[in-house]
Amino acid sequence: MQAVVLGAAAGGAFPQWNSNGPGCRRARNGDPAAKPRSQASLAVSADGDHWFLLNASPDLRQQIEATPSLQPRSGLRSSPIAGVVLTGGDVDAIAGLLTLRERQRFGIYATARILSVLDDNPIFEVLGRDIVARHTVAPLTPCPLLRADGTHSGLSLELFPVPGKVPLYLEHGAAPPIVIGEDTVGAMISQDGRRLFFIPGCARMTPELADRLAGAELVFFDGTLYHDDEMIRAGLGEKTGRRMGHMSLAGPEGTLAAFAPLGVQRRVLIHINNSNPVLLDDSPEREAVTAAGWEVAFDGMEIRL
Repeated sequence: MQAVVLGAAAGGAFPQWNSNGPGCRRARNGDPAAKPRSQASLAVSADGDHWFLLNASPDLRQQIEATPSLQPRSGLRSSPIAGVVLTGGDVDAIAGLLTLRERQRFGIYATARILSVLDDNPIFEVLGRDIVARHTVAPLTPCPLLRADGTHSGLSLELFPVPGKVPLYLEHGAAPPIVIGEDTVGAMISQDGRRLFFIPGCARMTPELADRLAGAELVFFDGTLYHDDEMIRAGLGEKTGRRMGHMSLAGPEGTLAAFAPLGVQRRVLIHINNSNPVLLDDSPEREAVTAAGWEVAFDGMEIRL
């Protein structure tokens, strides 16, 4: 199995277009220790010829142009992209679908809840249903990922609930509670017994999730914030990470502590907010996560299982 990180940053990317924060200034000025990153997405393949995207970020067009394996190879129009798996309905997970609107055959895989979000917004009808199949994936039920011609790609998908919340644009009134359902899911991609997990959003570690991840070969996990009140401290907003549906890395209930006993062989942080100092190669926080056995994803990062 091959995996390529198309984008490693959270919504807004790094540097974010309207951010004058210290990290974004360093990235914008070409500091080699502050590498720019686009919005989070992963591409996976069993054979190097047929690829599946895990989330379709608003930066998808530039990600395709930066990734030769995703570019056309034959005829006047073609694409090795066979499908898109959605782990939520946030803008930074679905907006890139609109980039794929030029009558190219592929499949969309998501829970019934997330497909209903697409169904309710007529702009997504630019992806003609006669050519772009929408596959409803029941949580905890493995299903094959199919090539554009309907044959098995060699990869299997299982979506599983993780603690999260509804997309921001669907919030109404008071802060919604953190729930476990079909709005926020993780994805397990498997091939010949090897497993890759992609969980770009998770509000807390549960015993069920810990059991699922224990001993996994590779996990890409929510790295949005280092401290739960990071954005409040920086004067960037009034929400904690937990309120936004994301675990923080530090602290007794944070990601570093939660993963310490799980025996995951390779742990990679993805969906990293521009305020998070782990994006800076020379920060103490980067040193801390590296010492804890974590890698920080970057655009173009390649991994083989």
